Amino acid sequence: MTKAEFVAAVATELNVPKTVATESVEAFIAVTTKLLKAGDKITFPGFGTFSVSERAARKGRNPSTGAEIQIAASKSGKFAAGKDLKGL
Repeated sequence: MTKAEFVAAVATELNVPKTVATESVEAFIAVTTKLLKAGDKITFPGFGTFSVSERAARKGRNPSTGAEIQIAASKSGKFAAGKDLKGL
């Protein structure tokens, strides 16, 4: 499902114009991004949890040359499915 299809589904579910649904989806994405960048965790009981996952720095290999390289530490967004989604 694309973002446009998702917005259309939200508009249908809420019985609102697509412009209102687009604003709602954009607001959700913006707030979620802002909170995750701040290091917060967002929990929707039954649906799931958005959090930040940290990966430590590590050594790796360049597959084409075999040379050892250093991979920097990084942070990434993570979603853990809640109870209602786990049985799908």
